[in-house]
Amino acid sequence: MKRFLTEDWVTAFLSVPLLALAILSPLLPGGGPKIPETLVTLEAWLNIGAFFLIALVLLFVGNKLLGRPMRGLLVSFIVIFAIAVLAQWVAKLEAVKFYGFEAVFFSVLFGLIVRNLFKVPEWLKPAIQGEFFIKIGVVCLGATVLFSDVMKSGATGLVQAVLVVGIVWSFGYWLARKLKVEEATAMTLASGCSICGVSACITASGVAGTDKKQLSYIISVVLIVVVPMIYLMPWIAGMVVPLFTDDPVIQNEIVGAWIGGTIDTTSGVVASAESVGVIAENTAVVVKATQNVLIGVVAFFIALYLSTRSNNGANINRPSLSIVWDKFPKFILGFLLASAIFSILQTQDLLTLNASGKVIETTMAKNFSTFFFSLSFVCIGMDTRLKDIVSRENRKILHAFLGTQVFNIIVTGLIAWVMFGVIKPLF
Repeated sequence: MKRFLTEDWVTAFLSVPLLALAILSPLLPGGGPKIPETLVTLEAWLNIGAFFLIALVLLFVGNKLLGRPMRGLLVSFIVIFAIAVLAQWVAKLEAVKFYGFEAVFFSVLFGLIVRNLFKVPEWLKPAIQGEFFIKIGVVCLGATVLFSDVMKSGATGLVQAVLVVGIVWSFGYWLARKLKVEEATAMTLASGCSICGVSACITASGVAGTDKKQLSYIISVVLIVVVPMIYLMPWIAGMVVPLFTDDPVIQNEIVGAWIGGTIDTTSGVVASAESVGVIAENTAVVVKATQNVLIGVVAFFIALYLSTRSNNGANINRPSLSIVWDKFPKFILGFLLASAIFSILQTQDLLTLNASGKVIETTMAKNFSTFFFSLSFVCIGMDTRLKDIVSRENRKILHAFLGTQVFNIIVTGLIAWVMFGVIKPLF
């Protein structure tokens, strides 16, 4: 029984009722709790109250199972939760959504302000458990990664996604290591650049064991770089793509595939491609969704690779299945299982659509994922000193990220042109 009383197992088990709530959301009043877009209505505060009770129960049960101190947990959590709600509210403001900033960015920012402008008191520390919240968020994220997203793009989009993720990930990891970036951080950076930004960074960091402060820094860079790219990518694509084809439909598909493969957040992809046209927007969203599906695949291979290493980093000559199992992060199993279960439910037409055509169950799972990520990054911000962020090591991370992103733009543009401008028209 003790083998299951680790944070990986406990967070995976605690995610089960959240996924069950997501599946049953059509039976719940209003379809279950939603992230509020305002703080001035009764409905908004009822949603906030629901999130508070759910997160509080999971935190208390988790701490009890893990044998962690319970004293002062409630008061500490109230403060962290309040900061996370503020971050969610700010991220929902129209001006903020327009520029592509997400809630996790403000969660880190507000946590940093608390940590660096005021000393974090002892009474605030019990609920500062960033990894606990991250792992629950990752499992819930799995429910939003559906295999059908791959099928929507067909062979063309799938091949592009695999090529982009494989090539850009390899280059990003190589460049980061060349610049002397620590291995786990290099894996997280490469995943963020090649797949889907924040979600990929969080998932990869949980597998690779990336330092929380460096993860916070990478995510901040991801969300800041997204802003100029929202406007830069349509401009670049608008100049380059017409040089290779005169067909407006093919042009829009190439531009959409290029945008979907390079901009690191889904909201940023939509905002950027929307300015080009409907065809470009649809292509971009499908390509981004296809890449998102590969989060679990990349996490699996990172974990598989690391499982063949000894604690001092040396290669193990004969890795056994038991070693792989012991070292494999169990919450990633929860991610993969959630993805498989929700994908099967969708293929059996058991996922319910709301009036706007969105899948209710995955929408609620996404809400849980987003909120727990927000809680985790408030904690990470509170654990981080700005002095650490501007360290020489983080400057190397910045250089590696920017270099990888430039490489990503060039390679993804070439692949998008070949797949959507040359190969797809043949069929």
